[in-house]
Amino acid sequence: MGRNKHGHRWHPWRYLAHRHPHLRVTCEYVLPESRKGLATTEGIYLDRRLTQAGRRCTLTHEIIHLERGAPPDHPHFAAYEEHLVEVLAARRLIAIPQLIDAALWTQHPYELADELWVDIDTLTTRVQHLTREERATIIRELAERQPWNN
Repeated sequence: MGRNKHGHRWHPWRYLAHRHPHLRVTCEYVLPESRKGLATTEGIYLDRRLTQAGRRCTLTHEIIHLERGAPPDHPHFAAYEEHLVEVLAARRLIAIPQLIDAALWTQHPYELADELWVDIDTLTTRVQHLTREERATIIRELAERQPWNN
């Protein structure tokens, strides 16, 4: 439930319509080689087997790829770029205040991912790449907002 400065949830389709109105998104095809998404100059293809949360996460991922440009040719740097895009997408999709709100009622990963409207891979990436300051904020907020502290 990542929200922008105006309190609105990150909405990749709306963002795409405003920033890249010439690009079309299609969910009509099964993509090869276990690919979830594919960005081209004409549009973005999302594997039709994805869940709603999976489509949201994959579309965000592909938007970031488009905006960052072509990945490096070298396999090491291409792998690093892919990892970086995963982290950036997870950050865009899951804001810390919403992660805290969701964690107040569940710490079960699948319930947490569902509440945040993301897939489990995106939640895992976000949690694994929390900054020291984000971790401290989460720990402090969860401790202060527990029912027994009211």
